[in-house]
Amino acid sequence: MDARRRPRRQGAPLTQGGSAPPVLEARGVAKTFRTGTAALAGIDATVRAGEFVTLLGPSGCGKTTLLNLFAGLAAPSSGALRWWGEPAPPDDPARRFGYVFQAPTLMPWTTIASNVRLPLDLAHVPRPRADAAVAEALALVGLTGVDRHLPRELSGGMQMRASIARALVTAPSLLLMDEPFGALDEFTRERLDAELSELWRARGLTVVFVTHSIAEAVFLSTRILVMGARPGRLLADIPVAAPFPRDDDWRTSVAFAQLARRVASRVREAGAEAHG
Repeated sequence: MDARRRPRRQGAPLTQGGSAPPVLEARGVAKTFRTGTAALAGIDATVRAGEFVTLLGPSGCGKTTLLNLFAGLAAPSSGALRWWGEPAPPDDPARRFGYVFQAPTLMPWTTIASNVRLPLDLAHVPRPRADAAVAEALALVGLTGVDRHLPRELSGGMQMRASIARALVTAPSLLLMDEPFGALDEFTRERLDAELSELWRARGLTVVFVTHSIAEAVFLSTRILVMGARPGRLLADIPVAAPFPRDDDWRTSVAFAQLARRVASRVREAGAEAHG
């Protein structure tokens, strides 16, 4: 991804923590499915402008459920959600959000350009303006020149880049990502993590990211929210104070290892509770 092609979005400085305005807020949020399964209980969380917040925890702890609530794809059973201080996602071009799923979910029968253009087509954006936005989004993720390819002609990593481009094509300020690199090999995953971090900083995005990888969470995040299961709840809010940009030196540092051990300890506690 070549995030340097576009200057960083103007606004609140990156990773301000408590001084930045809230983008997402959950207060006492619970979710129980029709089957009676309690997926979430009593979630209190705030994501502020410019943060990179990772949801981490064992399978079944409700990470994706919480992300779907943040995306407006589902409603909580109780509690309240707010987006930029509003009780519903605002209809404001400066407050758009994009969602990147676990799998690329590209339409196999059409080109990469058509896949990336889909949100703009659904919004009835004029074709010349949409095509320009598609070209820019593909350039941001390093896919210039593959617009006429079909998804099957690209590697798994390139397909995920295309999925990220589709999320970026509407110029969102908030990006929700559900374990986007989990199916990739470690080398590709680390490369895309580094590129995503660069893109986040260059565009001034706010990101909520789901992963099962402790190393990925420690590398990417400004904060890690550790979740426990039965039902899903927040067990720890761990800041990651290392400066950006982060590189392989950070991945191999003593500070990285110490923080990873601290996070791993909380995740093990969550896993033990889930199987207790």
